[in-house]
Parts: sequence; structure tokens; C-alpha cells
Amino acid sequence: MLITFRSDAGDITMFGNVAVTLLKMAGHSGTVPGAILGKDLPAALAKLKGALDALPAEERASGRDDDDDAPAIGLRKRAWPLVELLERAARDEIDVSWDRS
Repeated sequence: MLITFRSDAGDITMFGNVAVTLLKMAGHSGTVPGAILGKDLPAALAKLKGALDALPAEERASGRDDDDDAPAIGLRKRAWPLVELLERAARDEIDVSWDRS
């Protein structure tokens, strides 16, 4: 499953399991579809960044896809597009919503 985050600040699509994990780290229930209001983004972003920083090094660097020969892509790297989107949206208090793609 893929999840697409949409806002006037931009759109991104990511793997569903990663997106739900990041939403939960941001203090959201992880339900899909869902949304965060622009006024609530700074708090959610702070929680997400704090949770990412608190990950043990081995968890930050793990997260292989189905291909066992592929290099590991850490959760922090996978989170980067969402963090960037949330930062842009938070600057202008733009709501962000998401749903299955």
C-alpha cells in the first residue's frame, strides 16, 4: 500500500508501513485517511523529529525492502521527504492530509 500526503505546500507518496510509523511518531493515531491542521503541525513536527533522533543507531539504519540485496535505507532517510513537507506546511499553517494511493 502507498500513502500520499497532500497539501498546498506539496505532495509526496511513500510506502504505507513507513508512513503510518512516521505518523505515530508524530503523535497521530496513524489512521488512513487523516489530516493534521496547519496550527497543529509545529507540535507534530517536533514530536516526529524528537522520535527520529531518539532511535537507536541500528534502527535508524535498518529497513530493507523486499529485495534482500538492496542496501538498507534508514527510517530517518525515509522520513526526510515528509519532514520537509511538514516544515513547509508549518511555516504557512497549511493543513496536510493523507490517504491511500
